[in-house]
Amino acid sequence: MNNYVLVAIFVALGIFLPVAALTLGRFLRPHKPTPQKQTTYESGNEPVGSGQVRFNIRYYLFALMFVIFDVEAVFLYPWAVAYDKLGLFAVVEMLIFVLLLVIGLIYAWKKKVLKWTSI
Repeated sequence: MNNYVLVAIFVALGIFLPVAALTLGRFLRPHKPTPQKQTTYESGNEPVGSGQVRFNIRYYLFALMFVIFDVEAVFLYPWAVAYDKLGLFAVVEMLIFVLLLVIGLIYAWKKKVLKWTSI
């Protein structure tokens, strides 16, 4: 039961501290809105064109590939540190994990996702 109390305390602190910091900041910061401050840009330049820009999908694919292999490194490091204590079952699990990531990399390579060409 003691572990549940600790978890409840951390959840309460995790909710209370950001709410308290934002509330305190709201009361302490200066708030003097002017029409000029409420324009889209405070630099004095008038906005030109659309505010939404379309990016190439390759940016997102490269970011996704980075996240996938970054997560792989995060999972491999603790496994490598505790390798002696884990046994054969953990080795097989990690090999399956790495194999799935390699299959994903081969799939991305075959679909030419990793090929960077200018538009």
